[in-house]
Amino acid sequence: MGGSDLFTGTLDVLILKALSREPMHGYAIGLWLRRVSREVFNVQEGVLYPALHRLLRNRWVTARWGTTETNRRAKFYAVTPAGLEHLEAEEAKLTEHSEAVLAVLKGAGV
Repeated sequence: MGGSDLFTGTLDVLILKALSREPMHGYAIGLWLRRVSREVFNVQEGVLYPALHRLLRNRWVTARWGTTETNRRAKFYAVTPAGLEHLEAEEAKLTEHSEAVLAVLKGAGV
């Protein structure tokens, strides 16, 4: 599932979740999402970086220049306290909605 298949709010939550572990550069965020989702989420740069800019505008992440593991210069993103609050609230809503979708797909309550 490419980045365009993800709802904007869902992608924001997934990026915040990745950054809640540790600061990361964009490429590392994409790799983490792909690995953790078992290759389902392959978020393209053209979707990932606009999402990171949106998170910066909302002050849910900060950015600073640093050096990657391969000694390259990259912008590292870190979640802010406001971003963690947003993540917590949205994670609860997303979990509730996901469970409701699964219940419908499984025909629960029929």
